[in-house]
Amino acid sequence: LLSHFSSVGFWGLVNNAGISTFGETGWLPMETYEKFADVNLLGSIRTTLEFLPLLRKYKGRIVFMSSIIAYFTLGNGIYSMTKAAIEKFCDALRLEMKKFGVQVCIIQPGNYARSTKIQPPLSAEEIWSELSEEEKAVYNKEYVQERANFFNSILSEGSANGNEVVDAMVDALTSPAPKARYMVAKLKEKALVFVCALFPTAVMDSVLSYALSK
Repeated sequence: LLSHFSSVGFWGLVNNAGISTFGETGWLPMETYEKFADVNLLGSIRTTLEFLPLLRKYKGRIVFMSSIIAYFTLGNGIYSMTKAAIEKFCDALRLEMKKFGVQVCIIQPGNYARSTKIQPPLSAEEIWSELSEEEKAVYNKEYVQERANFFNSILSEGSANGNEVVDAMVDALTSPAPKARYMVAKLKEKALVFVCALFPTAVMDSVLSYALSK
C-alpha cells in the first residue's frame, strides 16, 4: 500500500471510523470497553502510524473525527472516553508534526446521529437483557426505560445536515491555513462546551444532572 502511494504522492489522511453505544458504566462488559478503545482510539492511531512516513514526506494533512462529547457525557461515557483520548493524541501529534510541515486537524461535530446512523435507538428490553445479575439487582426496568427514552430522544434531535461536517473535513484538507479544531455544532451544544471549559466542574455536573433528570 505504501509503495503504491509513494509513487504518486500522498496528501491527506482522514481518521473517520467510529462506533457508539449507550449505557451507564456498570452496564457494559469489559469486552465492550476494549472494542471501543480498539476502534475509536487505537484504530486511528494504527492508521496514522502506518501513513506517517508518507505524510511527512509530502507535508500532508491528518484529520481526526472527534466530537463535542469529548467535553461532557450524557449517558454514553464509553464513546466520550474514546473521543477525549483521541483529542489528547491529536494535541501531541499536532505539535510534533509542525517541524515537518504536516498539519493535524480535529473535527468536533455535535449531534449528527440522524445523518451518520452511528447510534441506532436502543430499547429498554435490549439493555435489560444484557445487564449482569449484579446490575439488575441495583437498577430496575423503569429506570432503564427512562434512560433509554432520554437517550433515544437525543438521537431523534440529531441534525440531518451531515454535509456541514463534510465541509469542515474538506476545509481541513484543502485550506491554506486549516484550523486546529472545527466545532460543527448547534448553539446550545457549543454553550455546553463553553460551560464545561470555563466553569467549575460542580457547575457542569449540576447542568448535566438537571438535563438527565428531565
